[in-house]
Formats: sequence, structure tokens, C-alpha cells
Amino acid sequence: MRVTQSMLSGNMLHNLNNSYGRMSELQDQLNSGSKINRPSQDPVIAVKSMGYRRDLGKVEQFSRNMNEVNSWLDATDDALSQLEASIHRVHELVVDAANDTKTAKDREAIAQELEQIHEHMRDLGNTEMAGVYIFSGTNTLSPLFKADGTMDAALPGLDNPVEIEVFEGINLKVNANANKIFKTVDAAMTKIVSTVKDPTSTGTEIGSLLGLVNEENNPNSMRSTVLTEHARIGAMQNRAEIMQDRLDLREIMVKTRMRDNESVDYSKAITEMVTHESIHQAALSVGARIIQPTLVDFMR
Repeated sequence: MRVTQSMLSGNMLHNLNNSYGRMSELQDQLNSGSKINRPSQDPVIAVKSMGYRRDLGKVEQFSRNMNEVNSWLDATDDALSQLEASIHRVHELVVDAANDTKTAKDREAIAQELEQIHEHMRDLGNTEMAGVYIFSGTNTLSPLFKADGTMDAALPGLDNPVEIEVFEGINLKVNANANKIFKTVDAAMTKIVSTVKDPTSTGTEIGSLLGLVNEENNPNSMRSTVLTEHARIGAMQNRAEIMQDRLDLREIMVKTRMRDNESVDYSKAITEMVTHESIHQAALSVGARIIQPTLVDFMR
């Protein structure tokens, strides 16, 4: 087979173009920090990148949901802590009022403080967080207690759980059983205030409020109900911490895989770039010698 000058020139130009193309790709990788800039460069990397970015988007959404979970649980925990402190104060006041040495005026003052505590408890029932009522079930735009101080036990959605998705198929309940808590508290406080406020009540009758363990309308039942629900909220906070750790690990894992899939290895790319430059320069030098001299070369 006869090798012509045009064949040599064509092969040399073809190889030089390939070399230029590869160096251009390496330069793009070094400039952008990414292995590919177009899906057509490597469809496998492109498809994997789409999957990793989709997973990362889910993790980021779950993390935002987890922030919402923590806000709900923290607000509920704070409200229940204040409620427990108020119940403790009610117990102290009832014990004080049961003392037979107390005069009617003394008990009236105690009753006034109990009324204020009762109002405070109702305010806690209407606790808001970012414009939503946390003790109104799924009806978060309506308060639990009406303006006249009565509890809206018929509030639609009051007994419904507020659940937030924090992982695939995993929802966390973030609200407390407000109907059970504040129904017990409101009924107990109503009876306690009326008993202490009644001038005909004796110390024994007032003191009996603390011993009615089988009835709902007493400080002991209030404390037990609130503590039980508070313990459940605490357990949910612990679970939320565990789920947050899982999300953090998932985010690190997805970002690592995405980086390994997309990001260029600079040391490898620079080494390959230098190698191709050397090969390219050698190809230019050899090609210049292989190509037959022209008339201009003979005229030098």
C-alpha cells in the first residue's frame, strides 16, 4: 500500500485534533472542578448525579422538617414545664388554705392567686408558635380557650395528631394530647378555686381536695396527667435527636458519593494534562519532520 503525503497530513491533523480535544476536556475539568460539563460527555456520571441530587434534596427537606419538629417539641416542653410549676404552686396554696388558722380574708387572697394561676394555665393552653396554636390539634389557627375563658372541647381536629415526615415513611407526632391535659386541668382548677373561694368551706373540706386520688378534679390528678404527657414529649425529643443524627449521616454520605462521582481529581487531571501537552508537542515536532518539505523550504 502506497502511503501518500496527503495520507500522512490527514492522519497527523486527525491525531492533533484528538489531542486538542482531550486537552480541552482536561482544561474544562480543571476550570470547573467537575468531571463533566455536559451529560453527553458521560451519561453514566450524569444519571448518577441526578440520583444523588434528588436524594440530597430529600435529605435537605427532611432536615427542614426536623427543625419544625424541634420547634414544636421545644415549645410544648416549655409550656408543660410552666404548667407543672403552676400545679406545684396550686398544691402549696391549697395546703396553705386548708390551715384552720387562716381567716376568710386570707383564703380570699389565696383564691385570687389561684384564679390568676388558672388564667395563666389557660394562656398556656393557647400557646402560639410561629402563628399556630400548638395545643389545638390539627386546627392550628384556632385557640383552645375562647375569649370568655371556656375550653373549646368541640374544636374540630382537637384530638387529631400533628405528624411531620422526617424520613422515608417515618412520621413523628409533635403535639400533645391537649384535650386530655387541659380538660383535666381546667376542671380541677375550677373546683379548687370555687372551694377555696367559698366562705363556708372548712379547712378539712379544702384539704380533702388533695386526697381525692380517685377523682379527676384535684391537684394530684392534674400533676399525674401533665407528667405523663410531658414524659411522652421528652421521649419524642430523644427520638428526634436520633433521627437528626441519621439525617446528618445520610447527608454526609450522599454528599461524599456525589463528590466522588462529579468532582475532578486535580492531581490526576493535572498530571494527565502535562502528559498530553508533552505528547502533543512531540507529535507536532515529529509531524513537522515527516511532512515533505515544500519549495519554500528549499529556497531558504
